[in-house]
Amino acid sequence: MMSTITLQNGSFHGRDGFVLPAVGLGTYSLHGADCVRAVQQAAALGYRYIDTATFYGNEQEVGRGVRSSGVPRSEIQVATKLYPHEYAYAQTAIDECLRRLDLEYIDVLLLHHPAHNDAAAYRAIEQAVSAGKVHYAAISCYYISEIERFLPQVRLWPALVQNEVHPYYQDTEVVSFLQNKGLIVQAWYPLGGRGYTHSLLADPVIREIAAQTGRTPAQIVLRWNVQHNVAVIPGSSSSEHLKQNLEVTEFELTAEQMQAIDQLERSEKHDWY
Repeated sequence: MMSTITLQNGSFHGRDGFVLPAVGLGTYSLHGADCVRAVQQAAALGYRYIDTATFYGNEQEVGRGVRSSGVPRSEIQVATKLYPHEYAYAQTAIDECLRRLDLEYIDVLLLHHPAHNDAAAYRAIEQAVSAGKVHYAAISCYYISEIERFLPQVRLWPALVQNEVHPYYQDTEVVSFLQNKGLIVQAWYPLGGRGYTHSLLADPVIREIAAQTGRTPAQIVLRWNVQHNVAVIPGSSSSEHLKQNLEVTEFELTAEQMQAIDQLERSEKHDWY
């Protein structure tokens, strides 16, 4: 079963490719002790990718969870993001990320979304890669026109592109465009997003396939993403949900089931970017 996704552009960033866990932990809604505990539990269950951002306000808790997880630091990929207001002073912002995380390095550092000075901020990340502070540079919320504008301005190929992708917003043209360039796509709203998850998981098609397979509706949606070679970072503080989310690498949907979910496309974007 596919449990990782590999960048297809070969050696870059001075390293031999990039292997991304297909399922990671998103931490947008996690704070305080709940965040620390969720990261610890996730690491114990086998999660090896933890996603945060300066905008989330929980880098300290994520770092504490990673350090206290009992899993060697080298085995866990920690990702964080610079928000646009930090682009003008990106080098300082990177050092602040490291200070808050209290980790020796950041595995993946993303730009949160396109904005003025984004290429300059990315070049600061490239410098941090050269200095060993960051292992991989990446971007979020970049679509076709943004990618075509952005890539000629930077030196290092992004390790991944993090976008909104779920059955109601499949964005197939963009996903195909990125994957055809050899870029990894990672979904930051794999279950539909805040305020929309319940309706997606209650969709009759999703529920029927869940019944057919003996899996939960959430597992079906996550597996659909992964089977399209789109990595996912669902968030949860529930140990049972954390376990179930990771289990999506243990089964496959049939071609007919995949097609049925593909037909749910509504071009229904659930966030502003």
